[in-house]
Amino acid sequence: MINHYFKLHDKVAVITGGASGIGFASAKRLAEVGAKVVLLDIDEEKGNDAASKLQMEGYQAWFVKCDVTNARDCETAANYIKEQFQNVNVLFNNAGIIRRKTVVELTESEWDAVINVSLKGAFLLSKYVIPLMSESGGGSIINTGSGWGLKGGDKAASYCAAKAGVVNLTKAMAIDHGHQNIRVNCICPGDTDTPLLRGEAEQLNIEERTFLKDSAINRPLARLGTPTDIANGVLFLASELSSWVTGTTLTVDGGGLA
Repeated sequence: MINHYFKLHDKVAVITGGASGIGFASAKRLAEVGAKVVLLDIDEEKGNDAASKLQMEGYQAWFVKCDVTNARDCETAANYIKEQFQNVNVLFNNAGIIRRKTVVELTESEWDAVINVSLKGAFLLSKYVIPLMSESGGGSIINTGSGWGLKGGDKAASYCAAKAGVVNLTKAMAIDHGHQNIRVNCICPGDTDTPLLRGEAEQLNIEERTFLKDSAINRPLARLGTPTDIANGVLFLASELSSWVTGTTLTVDGGGLA
């Protein structure tokens, strides 16, 4: 039966930005098929709440506070995972932020923040997790890109730059670590109903309901994505169904780039 290809029993999955949105939905989806999930997030209160919700539903979940832009935090998180589980099979580099501004409007600190969370964060977690994953016999790394990592978007210069970097970082990592049986892929969501997307409406000073409606209307499937839509793609890339897939992007956007 094909169902066994989705099973992740006894696998350890690490998810950054795991306290909410796509990260939390992906943690839940992976836990549903048997994975032990470790949620990493800078927000300790939300992270603990997220892990508790999964535990109350009977899933194996842990939370570790981690600032993915800080090398010491990332190394500490990797060491915790090694001590607790001795291995890691899936790393989902998902943490990200957005600032809806042009290069003229952005401050240097805003530029740095967006680049550091999405791009530097994926680098740092991978740096410290890949040796453990290699010792475990390999695994799957999934990086969160964006439709705006594949094409440009308005008033999102730093975000577009960061996500384009993630897309090509993914390809480079796939080349470098394939011999360790580590697959590296990028998932590129379109507009997905998350706190991050809703926060964009506030940044742009647009009424939230109008912003969400406009974000959905021009794509062929005429709706926003849900975090679960993206989590299903993450499950595919984490599972044995994608065992010969590496160095590529999976666009999950309701046809927005079609």
